[in-house]
Formats: sequence, C-alpha cells, structure tokens
Amino acid sequence: MKLKHILIGCFPIVLLLALTNTVNSDEFRVANIFTDNMVLQRNQEFTIWGWAPPNAPVTVKLQNQTATVSADRLGRWEAKFQPIDLGDPFSITIRSSQQTIVLKNALAGDVWICSGQSNMEWEVRQAGNPQQEIAQGNWPLIRHVRVDHVTSPSKLDDVSNSGWKVCSPETVANFSAVGYYFARELQREINVPIGLLHTSWGGTIIETWISPESLESHPDFASEIAKIKAVAENPRQQEARAKQLDQWNRDFRKALEDKSTEWKAPELDDSEWISIKAPGSWESQGYQHLDGIAWYRRKIVLPDSWKSKPASISLGKIDDIDITYINGSKIGSTSDWTKVRKYEIPANLLKAGENSIAIRVTDQAGGGGIIGDPNDMQIEIAGQPSISLSGNWKFKKSELTRKLGERPEQPFRGPNHPTLLSNAMVNPFLRIKAKGVIWYQGESNAGRAFQYRSLMPLLIQDWRKRFGQDFSFYWVQLANFTMPRETPGDSQWAELREAQTMALSVPKTGQAVIIDIGEARDIHPKNKQDVGKRLALNALAKDYGKSVNFSGPMFKSVQFSGNEATIQFDHAEGLHSQNGPLKHFQIAGNDQKFVWADAKIEGNTVIVSSKSIKNPAAVRYAWADNPEGCNLYNAADLPACPFRTDSWKGVTQN
Repeated sequence: MKLKHILIGCFPIVLLLALTNTVNSDEFRVANIFTDNMVLQRNQEFTIWGWAPPNAPVTVKLQNQTATVSADRLGRWEAKFQPIDLGDPFSITIRSSQQTIVLKNALAGDVWICSGQSNMEWEVRQAGNPQQEIAQGNWPLIRHVRVDHVTSPSKLDDVSNSGWKVCSPETVANFSAVGYYFARELQREINVPIGLLHTSWGGTIIETWISPESLESHPDFASEIAKIKAVAENPRQQEARAKQLDQWNRDFRKALEDKSTEWKAPELDDSEWISIKAPGSWESQGYQHLDGIAWYRRKIVLPDSWKSKPASISLGKIDDIDITYINGSKIGSTSDWTKVRKYEIPANLLKAGENSIAIRVTDQAGGGGIIGDPNDMQIEIAGQPSISLSGNWKFKKSELTRKLGERPEQPFRGPNHPTLLSNAMVNPFLRIKAKGVIWYQGESNAGRAFQYRSLMPLLIQDWRKRFGQDFSFYWVQLANFTMPRETPGDSQWAELREAQTMALSVPKTGQAVIIDIGEARDIHPKNKQDVGKRLALNALAKDYGKSVNFSGPMFKSVQFSGNEATIQFDHAEGLHSQNGPLKHFQIAGNDQKFVWADAKIEGNTVIVSSKSIKNPAAVRYAWADNPEGCNLYNAADLPACPFRTDSWKGVTQN
C-alpha cells in the first residue's frame, strides 16, 4: 500500500494541479461541489457559495426560499438557507446580473463523507461479484460524487470532481464500493436519499488528512508543519525544489538499469563491509536517506546431510525489490514490499560446509531493506531443523547509489506529507452539511500504530471542529492480511487495530470489524458488501434509531484463576464459534512468551488456558497480521474484535 512505488516520475502532474487550482474572482460560478443530481443535508441550515466579480449581486433560489447576496471584494459570495426536508427533486437557480446557472434534480437527504485510502477508493467494478452488482445497481436515491486527486501545501478554496451521479447500472461501477454498499443498506432500511461525498486517495497516511492547525500541536509533526507552511508562502522555491527532484529521479532510474556492479560471487571478499542487522530497515540503523541499491551478504555452514538436496529459503519482507543469489546463482526475485520472500533452492546448489547468500535490494523511496519478522528468516530442508538467518549480515551501498547521493528533500508534491490532502481535498467543502463520515484507512500507518492512538482521535476532532458539526464518525478496522504465521508473535497490524478500537472512546463513533473477510495475498479484500453493511449497522443503530446489533463481541474484562483466564465481553449475546473449536487465542505468563491456547465458551464468557502456562498473566485474541480462521461471533454473526488483556510494550511504540 505504499504510495512510494508510483510517485517516481509523476510528481509534476500533482504539482500542476495544486498550483493551478485557484479561483478566478472575475468569473461567475458556483463551487464545484454543487452540480446537477446533488444531495443537500436535510433538516439543517445550509450554505451555497461561489464566486463572482467583486461586489456583484447574486440571487439564489430553491424551493420556496430566495437569498440575495453580494460578492465581497475578493469575489466570494455565500447564501444561507433554512433547513429543508425530504421531498421531490428540485432545481436551484443562481443568477447574476448577466448570467444564470440552473442545477437540476437535487434532493434533500443525508450526506455521508467517504474518505481514507485505497480500500475506500476501491470501486464497485473492482470489488466482489461486479457484473451482478452493477446490473442490479438501480438505486436512484443514492447519489455519488468523487473529489479529484489534488495536493497543496496551502488551503484551496475549490476542488474539481466527477459531478454528482445518480446510481444506476450505467454509473455505479465507478462508485466507492464501501460507500455504495453502506448507502444501499441504509436505503433498504430507511428509504432516505443518501449522498456520498467521496474524497479518498490510495496509499495515504492519516496525517495528510488532518489540518495544520490541529497537527502542529502534535509533537511529532510540528517541525514538518513549519516546513510546509514555509513552502506554501514561497511557491517559486517549491518549483525549484521540484526540478531538483525530477533530475534526481531521472538519474536514479538510470542507476537501476545499470548492472555493472554485481556482488553476488561467493568468493567476493566482503570483510571490509559494514555489519547490519536483519530484519530491520536500514533507516533504523543509521542510513536515513538511502534510496537506491544496496547488497546484503552472509555465509552459512551446512552439514553433510544438506549436500545436494533441494531446500527453501525464507527472507521475510524486503522493501522494495530483491534479487537473491545462493552460491552465485539467482534463485528468485520479488518486487512487492508486502510479500514474504520464500524461494526454492534447486538440488545440487547447496554444498556441505560454507555457502554464500547474496541479496541485491533496490529501494525506490521511503523505507528500505530487509524488514518484517525474525521468524520469517530461515533456510530449511525436509526432515531437518531449520537454520535461522536473522542477525548480522554484511552490507554495502552500490557504487552507483553512492555517487547518486541523497534524494533531494521532497517538495511536498505527493500526498504522503502532513496536511496536504486536508488542504486540497477537504478544505474546499468545509461548509457542506453532513450526517457523518465513514473512514477506511490505516494500512499506511501500521508501522507507526502506537502513534495512531493519538492521530485517530485528532482526525475526528479536527474534522468536527472544521466542519462545525458534531457528526457521527464510523471507520473500518483493518482486515486480516499477509500469510498466516504458525506461532504467536508481535504484529504491527494488530497494534494498529488496537489503536483504532481505542478511538471508540471518542463520542459518536463506531467501528466495523472485518477480521474475518480479508485476503492473505490481497491488501484489497474483494468482499466490500459486508464492509458496507457492518458500517451501516452502526449508523442504523446510532443515527436512525433502529433496533439492530451493530457490534461483535468486545473485550470487557479478564479474571485469572489457577491456570485459567475467564474473558467477559460486551455485545456477547449468543456467543458462539463458527467452523469448529475456537481459534487464535494466545496466553502467556509474566515472561511475556505467548503460546497457542485452548478456549471454550461458557455462557457469555470464554475460558482460556494452556497446559504449558501454569500462572497466566495475559490473553490475546486474533493478535496477528492475519489471524486466518479466527471464529468467535455473537448472535448477529458479527466477529469478535481482536484484543489483548496486557499493556506490554508493542513493536511500534518507538
């Protein structure tokens, strides 16, 4: 989900959008968010705004209300209206002294803002069962508008978009799948027009969606906000920095194509190379600005029993691209930083005694190196104990990378900088009234999950303050993803899910747990229908007064007695397991070493134990990147939320 893989070479387009998206005050027009087929939030006072020549009079009429206003000296005008209720479609007429704009087929209903990264952006045509869903997508009371991708170091007044579309088999394919299935569930239950204001961007971090006013109070971001403000005040400096980066990117691409320096040979003398730990990003070990090619090398000694036998090697995740060699022969290459590397080693390649492993790692931007879990780094053959490959490796930057030098400082053109999308893709419609927000994001912040504990509440509070509305805010907890592990262990994704759950302490919030419908090999689960439905259950219960179960079992308390732990839950009515005995419970003593546990349901509680843990101190459930097969549900067939009873330090705390 890192956006970094698509940024190289595409910056100028984004910059152009940001620098040219300005408002001509001599032009008479309405803000881009107002188009034919739009939905206005019912039962709230609302504003329609736009631009005209300075001091020019503007008259806006809709239904039985008319407002006449004058543009200010900068050409800005806004007209305020009393609340309107459900009813037939209507037109909005906006007149100046010389022009008339008519917006047709508008409705009063409920507006929901849809935002986040690619799992919110994923369209109906990309999600599960697209042909049938598109053919049946005839819901004319659902309307959708998608905000164009734009970044800006300063706040924009307007932003282009797709225009509001009426849901039909001809249009629904390009709707946000999560947004559409959310709206469809609401339609089925309340029969109220639903407007989906969709503003999202794949691969983005949460802090890009938070305003500078809110984010500069966070100690981790104050200095970055100051840099961005300085850039906003000096656009010429922005352009100069952009040119420097463009030239570096061109040189970088040439370096990637050059194979003149290869350090794969087993006889290569690497005694003078630097020692580095793997796994562990090279940024975390002193190489803060290394983008390019570097090599890892290691020698292992194998017993006679391994000679001339087929084997396999696992290297964990590598950020971004690896080419892996055994004794000078290439055995595999992968260009996806999210995938655990596992390659087969042909028979006759390994020998008794010393063997050489060499890995050419290419990092295109951001973090780099061999990352992931130490347990994923090993070499093995059938019937023999595996040999761990975690620990110290020899490390060296390629000569071309050394000559290339550090990447010039980003000129804040890509979306993954603090506040840029808040400025460009949220600020332009802050005067819109909305029922609430649905949010699907977090994958790009998983490595900083502990920090997310403060960022998620900050986002909610920021949006409510800026929109001037105490609206509902519902989000999707991260799905299960990557290949399952055989043993308990730490997990960045589990810690991010925990941070999301902790944000439920903010009033008028809710969470859709989808730990049971992810896909190990796809960060974009196809089943967006259940995602939308589980989000809608929150809205139906909390916004529309429906008597529905909106949450799966939520951890409430734990009691230890002997070698057992008794877990109590909220939302535990009809507690049951699906597809056999309970799975993915872990238990540990004070030594913090977790083992798989036995778990059984007794009434509305779960009893957890293990023969190997006599004095348990902590229990965890579904605590993994992919706890595939976790199967604790309640009567509504909603999955239990992943949890832990301990507060021991996690892997993302620093």
